[in-house]
Amino acid sequence: MYLFRQNRYSRIDAVNYAIRYALKPNSAYRYFPLVNDTSGDCANFISQCLISGGATMNFSSKTPWWYKTNDTKNVNDDTWSVSWTVAHSLYWTLKINQESNLPGPKGLEISNIQELQLGDLLFFENYKGKIFHSAIVTGFFLSQPLISHHSFEALNIPYQKSWSAKKVHFLKIRV
Repeated sequence: MYLFRQNRYSRIDAVNYAIRYALKPNSAYRYFPLVNDTSGDCANFISQCLISGGATMNFSSKTPWWYKTNDTKNVNDDTWSVSWTVAHSLYWTLKINQESNLPGPKGLEISNIQELQLGDLLFFENYKGKIFHSAIVTGFFLSQPLISHHSFEALNIPYQKSWSAKKVHFLKIRV
């Protein structure tokens, strides 16, 4: 198993958030509905889970990852970074932060599914090689991860029952 020094990521807080808001999104954040199999709310939801787990927003120009609530109290006026809301961008931001030890949440890609823990992330790659969906590990059944996500709201489902994918990437998370 990979050990992370000084990992302040609260897996239980991230998972508790995911469980609370998997089926009924948090109204304090903008929700991005799935439109014609594009867009969706998966990365936005995962970003919220990461914040709940202790990740801090990063407003830097190298690997920005942030969400800003505007003073209007209307979530439609909020702003965010691309990596906050787009699965492909979130995946690469986590990997780059890990590889370069940059500020913000980090993701170490692993190949052994048995090394996943609660609060780790899965990213789904399509047949064109693009990451199109993200999910968080919120449980286990017979040592297989159960995931929760948005874009179709799901709580504790086997990852194989989520979106069809050419490849699923497993990321160990630290903040």
